[in-house]
Amino acid sequence: MKRRAVLGGMLLPVLPAAAQETYPSRPIQMIVPFPPGGVADITGRPTAHVMGRLLKQSVVVQNKPGAGGSVGAALAARAAPDGYTILMALSSISVLPVADRLQGRTPAYELDQFAPVALISADPTVLVVRGDGPYKTLKDFIQAARAKPGTINYGSSGVYGTLHVAMEIFSAAAGIKLFHIPYQGGGPAVAALLGSQIDALASGPSAAIGQIKAGKMRALAVWGDKRLASLPDVPSMLELGYDATFYIWSGLFAPAATPAPVMAALRDAVRRTVGDPEFTAAMAKVETPIAYLDAPAFALFVAADARRLATAVERIGKVPGK
Repeated sequence: MKRRAVLGGMLLPVLPAAAQETYPSRPIQMIVPFPPGGVADITGRPTAHVMGRLLKQSVVVQNKPGAGGSVGAALAARAAPDGYTILMALSSISVLPVADRLQGRTPAYELDQFAPVALISADPTVLVVRGDGPYKTLKDFIQAARAKPGTINYGSSGVYGTLHVAMEIFSAAAGIKLFHIPYQGGGPAVAALLGSQIDALASGPSAAIGQIKAGKMRALAVWGDKRLASLPDVPSMLELGYDATFYIWSGLFAPAATPAPVMAALRDAVRRTVGDPEFTAAMAKVETPIAYLDAPAFALFVAADARRLATAVERIGKVPGK
């Protein structure tokens, strides 16, 4: 009995460590704070699928749209920091707290509530109109907007959201006034343009490329510093003389207090995902270039982008009724 007691005492310190679960031991929820069909969803679904295969646990996409992305981002910010809730966000993640304060509201979340995991994609937005519409070139569009200020409308993923900010950067550069109609995400805004409910839209290329090639949309210009390889005939705004650049990026975040070993596992999973042939093929199919950055470089990228976008949001100013 004495020997059994001694052996039992020797084993006691080992048991808690042995009982700790290996991450991940159950499915992971990936919150996409927009409806299906937008850039975050188009990037998020293949990311989740391949990550799940590599981690040997399902990564389930949960679309949680609302308030330009604030609803889903706030849910992720308040989630348990255990690695079982992650967020696929767009560049608007840094804009929305600034916008809330501008409107006199307490922000739904703060950027420092998140730990950057990795940047996955980055693409300049594309200015699109209906394929059967009157605007054949950017010059046509600008001339019409100057002739009747505030009458040409455009949709976006929400007030102060990624697509709203892109259009406001362009409007300021072109010296025009447009009428903004916010939707609950990029997908509904694309549907509104196709349904002739709006005149124009800033869209991520992946969400519009199919409709452009089918002739249902016409691309007038891109916000990048050069032409897109996937749209070689579409000029950049810079080459047309308008100082308007804007990139829509998708990146993965976890709650800020997520333990280092779990963060390491997520970072490793994303690193392997972006190099996986199934993932690269899925991104190539929607013509979205992979722009991978691991956590340290991504954190610097987010900080610099946040400063630039905050300036754009402050230029938009307070939006009545929002």
